[in-house]
Amino acid sequence: MVGCKKCDGSGAKKGSKAETCHTCQGVGQVRMQQGFFSLQQTCPTCHGSGKTIKDPCDACHGEGRIQEHKSLSVKVPAGVDTGDRIRLSNEGEAGQNGGPPGDLYVHVNVKPHDIFTREGSDLFCEVPINITTAALGGTLDVPTLDGRVSLKIPTETQTGKMFRMRGKGVKSVRGGAQGDLLCRIIVETPVKLNARQKELLQEFQETLVEGGESHSPKAHSWLSGVKRFFDDMKQNISS
Repeated sequence: MVGCKKCDGSGAKKGSKAETCHTCQGVGQVRMQQGFFSLQQTCPTCHGSGKTIKDPCDACHGEGRIQEHKSLSVKVPAGVDTGDRIRLSNEGEAGQNGGPPGDLYVHVNVKPHDIFTREGSDLFCEVPINITTAALGGTLDVPTLDGRVSLKIPTETQTGKMFRMRGKGVKSVRGGAQGDLLCRIIVETPVKLNARQKELLQEFQETLVEGGESHSPKAHSWLSGVKRFFDDMKQNISS
Protein backbone atom coordinates (compact mmCIF):
# COMPACT_ATOMS: atom_id res chain seq x y z
CA MET A 1 0.00 0.00 0.00
CA VAL A 2 1.37 3.41 -1.05
CA GLY A 3 0.07 6.93 -0.63
CA CYS A 4 -2.38 7.97 -3.32
CA LYS A 5 -0.66 10.47 -5.58
CA LYS A 6 -3.90 11.85 -6.98
CA CYS A 7 -5.06 13.20 -3.63
CA ASP A 8 -1.62 13.31 -1.91
CA GLY A 9 -2.84 10.77 0.62
CA SER A 10 -5.69 12.92 1.95
CA GLY A 11 -8.45 10.71 0.54
CA ALA A 12 -10.40 13.78 -0.61
CA LYS A 13 -10.93 14.75 -4.23
CA LYS A 14 -8.82 17.62 -5.58
CA GLY A 15 -10.30 20.96 -4.57
CA SER A 16 -11.91 19.53 -1.44
CA LYS A 17 -10.60 18.41 1.91
CA ALA A 18 -11.50 16.28 4.85
CA GLU A 19 -13.74 17.90 7.47
CA THR A 20 -13.83 17.48 11.20
CA CYS A 21 -16.20 14.71 12.20
CA HIS A 22 -19.36 16.21 13.69
CA THR A 23 -20.07 13.09 15.75
CA CYS A 24 -16.85 13.01 17.77
CA GLN A 25 -15.70 16.59 17.11
CA GLY A 26 -12.41 15.30 15.71
CA VAL A 27 -11.49 13.21 18.76
CA GLY A 28 -12.03 9.88 17.02
CA GLN A 29 -13.86 8.40 20.00
CA VAL A 30 -17.28 8.87 21.53
CA ARG A 31 -18.49 8.35 25.07
CA MET A 32 -21.57 6.25 25.71
CA GLN A 33 -23.54 6.38 28.95
CA GLN A 34 -25.14 3.14 30.16
CA GLY A 35 -26.67 3.62 33.56
CA PHE A 36 -23.93 4.31 36.04
CA PHE A 37 -21.23 3.30 33.53
CA SER A 38 -19.54 5.55 30.99
CA LEU A 39 -18.01 3.71 28.02
CA GLN A 40 -15.63 5.12 25.42
CA GLN A 41 -15.49 3.57 21.97
CA THR A 42 -14.33 4.29 18.43
CA CYS A 43 -16.46 6.82 16.61
CA PRO A 44 -18.81 4.90 14.25
CA THR A 45 -18.92 7.80 11.77
CA CYS A 46 -15.22 8.44 11.10
CA HIS A 47 -13.93 5.07 12.40
CA GLY A 48 -11.44 6.79 14.68
CA SER A 49 -9.82 9.15 12.17
CA GLY A 50 -11.56 12.26 13.53
CA LYS A 51 -12.36 13.43 10.01
CA THR A 52 -14.95 12.71 7.36
CA ILE A 53 -14.67 13.01 3.60
CA LYS A 54 -17.78 14.10 1.78
CA ASP A 55 -16.21 14.09 -1.68
CA PRO A 56 -13.76 11.12 -1.78
CA CYS A 57 -10.93 10.72 -4.29
CA ASP A 58 -11.84 8.67 -7.35
CA ALA A 59 -8.54 6.75 -7.32
CA CYS A 60 -8.39 5.59 -3.69
CA HIS A 61 -12.11 5.99 -2.78
CA GLY A 62 -11.26 8.05 0.28
CA GLU A 63 -8.71 5.57 1.63
CA GLY A 64 -5.70 7.80 0.93
CA ARG A 65 -3.76 4.70 -0.12
CA ILE A 66 -3.70 2.45 -3.16
CA GLN A 67 -2.12 -0.93 -3.82
CA GLU A 68 0.94 -0.94 -6.02
CA HIS A 69 3.49 -3.54 -7.17
CA LYS A 70 7.10 -2.53 -6.71
CA SER A 71 10.49 -4.23 -7.19
CA LEU A 72 13.35 -3.30 -4.88
CA SER A 73 17.08 -3.93 -5.06
CA VAL A 74 18.36 -5.26 -1.72
CA LYS A 75 22.04 -4.97 -0.81
CA VAL A 76 23.05 -8.14 1.03
CA PRO A 77 26.09 -7.66 3.32
CA ALA A 78 28.79 -10.33 3.48
CA GLY A 79 28.34 -12.90 6.22
CA VAL A 80 24.55 -12.97 6.50
CA ASP A 81 23.04 -16.28 7.57
CA THR A 82 19.64 -17.92 7.70
CA GLY A 83 17.40 -16.05 10.13
CA ASP A 84 19.04 -12.66 9.67
CA ARG A 85 16.87 -9.70 8.69
CA ILE A 86 17.71 -6.78 6.43
CA ARG A 87 15.74 -3.60 7.06
CA LEU A 88 14.84 -1.21 4.26
CA SER A 89 13.78 2.06 5.87
CA ASN A 90 10.58 3.70 4.61
CA GLU A 91 9.93 0.89 2.13
CA GLY A 92 6.99 -0.58 4.04
CA GLU A 93 3.32 0.29 3.56
CA ALA A 94 2.18 3.87 3.72
CA GLY A 95 0.52 4.86 6.96
CA GLN A 96 -3.20 5.51 7.16
CA ASN A 97 -4.59 9.04 7.01
CA GLY A 98 -1.41 10.34 5.38
CA GLY A 99 0.90 8.80 7.95
CA PRO A 100 4.56 8.04 7.10
CA PRO A 101 5.47 4.67 5.56
CA GLY A 102 6.85 1.85 7.67
CA ASP A 103 9.93 -0.29 7.06
CA LEU A 104 10.36 -3.42 4.96
CA TYR A 105 12.13 -6.39 6.54
CA VAL A 106 13.75 -8.99 4.30
CA HIS A 107 14.22 -12.37 6.00
CA VAL A 108 17.33 -14.20 4.76
CA ASN A 109 17.29 -17.92 3.97
CA VAL A 110 20.61 -19.29 2.72
CA LYS A 111 20.28 -22.16 0.25
CA PRO A 112 22.37 -25.34 0.75
CA HIS A 113 25.65 -25.42 -1.18
CA ASP A 114 26.97 -28.33 -3.24
CA ILE A 115 30.46 -28.16 -1.72
CA PHE A 116 30.40 -26.19 1.53
CA THR A 117 28.46 -26.53 4.74
CA ARG A 118 28.50 -23.73 7.27
CA GLU A 119 28.68 -23.49 11.06
CA GLY A 120 28.78 -19.89 12.17
CA SER A 121 31.69 -18.27 10.37
CA ASP A 122 33.44 -21.57 9.60
CA LEU A 123 33.04 -23.56 6.38
CA PHE A 124 33.42 -27.32 6.00
CA CYS A 125 34.01 -29.39 2.88
CA GLU A 126 34.89 -32.98 2.08
CA VAL A 127 37.92 -33.59 -0.16
CA PRO A 128 38.04 -37.03 -1.85
CA ILE A 129 41.52 -38.38 -2.66
CA ASN A 130 42.68 -41.68 -4.15
CA ILE A 131 44.60 -44.27 -2.17
CA THR A 132 47.86 -43.42 -3.94
CA THR A 133 47.73 -39.77 -2.86
CA ALA A 134 46.69 -40.83 0.64
CA ALA A 135 49.66 -43.17 0.93
CA LEU A 136 52.36 -41.18 -0.86
CA GLY A 137 51.14 -37.62 -0.29
CA GLY A 138 50.61 -34.89 -2.83
CA THR A 139 49.09 -31.48 -3.50
CA LEU A 140 45.46 -30.71 -4.32
CA ASP A 141 43.60 -27.58 -5.42
CA VAL A 142 40.86 -26.79 -2.89
CA PRO A 143 38.06 -24.30 -3.67
CA THR A 144 37.62 -21.34 -1.32
CA LEU A 145 35.50 -18.20 -1.45
CA ASP A 146 38.59 -16.32 -2.65
CA GLY A 147 39.55 -18.83 -5.36
CA ARG A 148 41.66 -21.98 -5.52
CA VAL A 149 44.21 -22.72 -2.80
CA SER A 150 46.79 -25.55 -2.76
CA LEU A 151 46.42 -28.08 0.04
CA LYS A 152 49.42 -30.25 0.84
CA ILE A 153 48.50 -33.84 1.66
CA PRO A 154 51.17 -35.53 3.82
CA THR A 155 52.09 -39.17 3.40
CA GLU A 156 49.97 -41.84 5.11
CA THR A 157 46.90 -39.58 5.40
CA GLN A 158 43.83 -41.38 6.75
CA THR A 159 40.13 -40.86 6.03
CA GLY A 160 38.65 -38.27 8.38
CA LYS A 161 41.84 -36.21 8.69
CA MET A 162 40.92 -32.52 9.05
CA PHE A 163 42.94 -29.67 7.60
CA ARG A 164 42.24 -26.12 8.75
CA MET A 165 42.79 -23.20 6.38
CA ARG A 166 42.88 -20.03 8.47
CA GLY A 167 40.80 -17.06 7.33
CA LYS A 168 39.21 -18.90 4.39
CA GLY A 169 35.74 -19.06 5.90
CA VAL A 170 32.93 -16.50 6.04
CA LYS A 171 33.21 -12.89 7.13
CA SER A 172 31.23 -12.08 10.24
CA VAL A 173 28.35 -9.73 9.46
CA ARG A 174 28.72 -8.29 12.95
CA GLY A 175 32.46 -7.76 12.68
CA GLY A 176 35.33 -9.74 14.11
CA ALA A 177 37.73 -12.29 12.67
CA GLN A 178 36.90 -14.17 9.49
CA GLY A 179 36.13 -17.86 9.88
CA ASP A 180 38.20 -20.83 8.75
CA LEU A 181 37.76 -23.51 6.08
CA LEU A 182 38.04 -27.05 7.40
CA CYS A 183 38.69 -29.77 4.81
CA ARG A 184 37.88 -33.36 5.74
CA ILE A 185 39.77 -35.97 3.76
CA ILE A 186 37.85 -38.91 2.28
CA VAL A 187 40.03 -41.70 0.90
CA GLU A 188 38.13 -43.10 -2.08
CA THR A 189 38.27 -46.83 -2.91
CA PRO A 190 38.88 -47.32 -6.65
CA VAL A 191 36.00 -48.84 -8.64
CA LYS A 192 35.56 -50.51 -12.04
CA LEU A 193 39.07 -51.99 -11.97
CA ASN A 194 40.35 -53.97 -14.95
CA ALA A 195 42.13 -57.31 -14.65
CA ARG A 196 45.62 -55.80 -14.59
CA GLN A 197 44.72 -53.31 -11.86
CA LYS A 198 43.22 -56.05 -9.73
CA GLU A 199 46.36 -58.12 -10.23
CA LEU A 200 48.59 -55.25 -9.13
CA LEU A 201 46.46 -54.65 -6.06
CA GLN A 202 46.61 -58.32 -5.16
CA GLU A 203 50.41 -58.24 -5.41
CA PHE A 204 50.44 -55.09 -3.30
CA GLN A 205 48.22 -56.76 -0.69
CA GLU A 206 50.64 -59.69 -0.46
CA THR A 207 53.52 -57.31 0.31
CA LEU A 208 51.40 -55.72 3.05
CA VAL A 209 50.74 -59.11 4.61
CA GLU A 210 54.47 -59.83 4.61
CA GLY A 211 55.08 -56.63 6.50
CA GLY A 212 52.78 -57.66 9.33
CA GLU A 213 50.77 -55.22 11.39
CA SER A 214 53.18 -52.32 10.83
CA HIS A 215 51.34 -51.28 7.66
CA SER A 216 47.84 -51.33 9.22
CA PRO A 217 48.16 -50.70 12.96
CA LYS A 218 44.56 -49.60 13.42
CA ALA A 219 43.17 -52.65 11.64
CA HIS A 220 45.28 -55.02 13.72
CA SER A 221 44.36 -53.19 16.90
CA TRP A 222 40.68 -53.48 16.03
CA LEU A 223 40.96 -57.18 15.19
CA SER A 224 42.76 -57.80 18.47
CA GLY A 225 39.94 -56.03 20.30
CA VAL A 226 37.34 -58.16 18.51
CA LYS A 227 39.22 -61.33 19.42
CA ARG A 228 39.39 -60.30 23.10
CA PHE A 229 35.67 -59.50 23.05
CA PHE A 230 34.71 -62.99 21.87
CA ASP A 231 37.24 -64.66 24.19
CA ASP A 232 35.71 -62.79 27.17
CA MET A 233 32.22 -63.74 26.00
CA LYS A 234 33.12 -67.43 25.84
CA GLN A 235 34.71 -67.24 29.28
CA ASN A 236 31.61 -65.66 30.81
CA ILE A 237 29.36 -68.28 29.24
CA SER A 238 31.51 -71.18 30.48
CA SER A 239 31.69 -69.76 34.00
